Amino acid sequence: MAQVPSTHLVVVALETYFVPVPPLDLPAPYTYELREYSRTRADQVAERIKDADIVIVTVVPVPAAVLRPEATPRLKMVAVVASGTDAVDLAACKARGIVVANTPHCNAVSVAEHAISLYFATRRSLALSHTLVRSGEWPKHGTLQKALNGPDSKPPRTCRDETLGIVGYGAVGKVLESTAKGLGMKVLISGRKGASTAPEGRTTFDTLIRESSVIVLCLPRSPETLNLISGTELDTMKPYAVIVNVSRGGIVDETALVAALRNKKMAGYGTDVYHQEPASPENNPLVAPDTADLNLVTTPHVAWCAEDTNANYNRALKENIEGWLRTGEPKYPVE
Repeated sequence: MAQVPSTHLVVVALETYFVPVPPLDLPAPYTYELREYSRTRADQVAERIKDADIVIVTVVPVPAAVLRPEATPRLKMVAVVASGTDAVDLAACKARGIVVANTPHCNAVSVAEHAISLYFATRRSLALSHTLVRSGEWPKHGTLQKALNGPDSKPPRTCRDETLGIVGYGAVGKVLESTAKGLGMKVLISGRKGASTAPEGRTTFDTLIRESSVIVLCLPRSPETLNLISGTELDTMKPYAVIVNVSRGGIVDETALVAALRNKKMAGYGTDVYHQEPASPENNPLVAPDTADLNLVTTPHVAWCAEDTNANYNRALKENIEGWLRTGEPKYPVE
């Protein structure tokens, strides 16, 4: 447990562009001053947090170098306004006794709805159809309905004919399951990759990959989940399957994914996340110029974005900071 600092706190918010910081109701005798920055580059972090007692961060890296006592002598807490904490060096924080808290489940509804949006857009080839219409292809051919066909040359399936495989059964996965069942889909929940058996109510990972017509990835990034979907999985999927990724970049091998689409081993891919972000034609194969003819739907890591998400983030952030000052523990600690 980190020691609570002196009663006047310097709170530094590095990325209010994403979610504004709410007024904090600190218990007596604590007071605070808030230093807000709309965006912060990695090379600006050290200077901006050098006097901080509490740092509020979303995605900008907070590495071990800025967590050394000589770099941030007053730092006692890192409050992450996100579920994922991969931007923070947790080992360095633990070694120094810095409390880390995150804000889990705040975006579950928004991310699940975004996943469903990407499913529909991918299954019905909306981005590809949009490109063809704008490039003048419709008058040339009289109809563009075949643009919706999968590699099996069949029209798109409807929800009642889909089997949705959910990989990652946290808050997002549970909302997604309920939504998908309401649309008439059959739902499978994945067990761990590499396990030969799955707990009751789950399906082994390999079976889910083979049997699903839609696969949604909504799991954390970790060393165990990097390249979870790569050539082997793409080779065993149904040719009319689509993948939706609302997890983190790096969980899908993007180069292998593009090759699978080009070789008609799958029907489409919708993603909100990328191995390198911000993604651009210069740094990511998914948005390179030579993918314009593929059924790829891309959004810029905004699945979390919703009015109720911001309200939830604000509530959880306040509960973490205020709870830590009252009890020595945030409501949502990260070990």
